[in-house]
Amino acid sequence: MSSLLAAIRGYLVDVWGAWNQFWFTPADPATLSLLRLLAGSMLFYTHFIWSLDLSGFIGPDGYVPVYVLRPPGNDIAWSAWSVFFWIKSTWLLWTVHIFALLVFASLALGFFSRIAALLAFPLAVSYAHRVTPGAFFGLDKANCMLAMYLLLGPCGARYSLDRLWRLRRGEATDPEPSVSANLAIRLLQVHLCIFYLFSGLPKLDGSSWQLGTALWWAAANNEYRSLSLLWMAEWPKLTALLTHATVFWEIFYCCLVWNRYTKPIVLAIAFAVHGGIALFMGMITFGTAMIIANLSFFKPETVRKLVDPIAARVSLALVGKKVS
Repeated sequence: MSSLLAAIRGYLVDVWGAWNQFWFTPADPATLSLLRLLAGSMLFYTHFIWSLDLSGFIGPDGYVPVYVLRPPGNDIAWSAWSVFFWIKSTWLLWTVHIFALLVFASLALGFFSRIAALLAFPLAVSYAHRVTPGAFFGLDKANCMLAMYLLLGPCGARYSLDRLWRLRRGEATDPEPSVSANLAIRLLQVHLCIFYLFSGLPKLDGSSWQLGTALWWAAANNEYRSLSLLWMAEWPKLTALLTHATVFWEIFYCCLVWNRYTKPIVLAIAFAVHGGIALFMGMITFGTAMIIANLSFFKPETVRKLVDPIAARVSLALVGKKVS
C-alpha cells in the first residue's frame, strides 16, 4: 500500500512539474515579437478599410444603428461593450478611429509596444461589437484573439522600433527569456486547439460533411469563389477524401500539434487550408490571420533563424548597427 501511494505521489509530482514547465518556463520573446509585427499589421489594415465608409459601418446612424443593437431597457443587449456605442458626432467618430489606427500602427512597428498592445485589444473588441451582426466575421474574431494575447507579454522585445531606439541609446542588450512571453504563446496555442476542436466536432453531424461533399459546395459557391475549383466536380472521390481529412485534421489538431513528429504535418495542413481559403474563396485577410496565429507553434530559435537576418539588415540601415 505504501509503495502504491509513493508511486501515485511521484506521478502527481511529475505532472505538476510538467504543468509548471509548460506554462512558466521562461522563453525567448522572438515568436511573440513576430506575431506582434504580423498581427499588428493585420489589425491596422483591416481597420483602415473601415475608413472607406466609416459612418455607414461604425456611425451611430449607420447601416445597423446603435439603437437597434442597444435598445433602452434591454439588459442582454448591453452585455457587449464598445466605445462606439457612446459616440454621437462624426468628428469624434473620426478622432477615435484615427487614434485606433495610430495604436494599431504603433503595435505593428513596435513603438511603445506594451502600451499599444494594451490599447489595441479593447479597440479591436469595440469595432467587433459595433459591427455585429451585419459585418462581424471570423477575421474580427481572429484579430481580437491575437490582440488579447499580445498584451500579456513583451511583444516589442524584438523586431521593433522600441528595440532600435534602445540600440541607438546604447541600451540594447539581448532580450532575456520571459515567463510572460511563454505564457502568452501557450495561451494562444491552447486557444487555437479549442478553436479547431469545436470547429470540427459540429461537422460530424453535418450531412454534407458525412457525405464528403462539403468542400464541393464551398468551391461551387459563387459568392466566395475567387479562383475556379469547378474541376473538383470531376474528382468526387478526391473531394470526399479532402472533406473527411479536413474534419479529421480539425478534431485531432489539439492532439497532433504537440508531437514533434506530427506537428510539421499539422502546421503544413493549416497553412494549406487557410492559404486555400485565402486564394480560392476570396477571404484573404481571414486566411492570413489564421496563418499568423498558427505561427505561434514556431519555436523561438526557428523564428530567429528566419527573421534575424532580415532584422539585422534593417537595423543596420536605420541605426548603423545590427540587432534582432
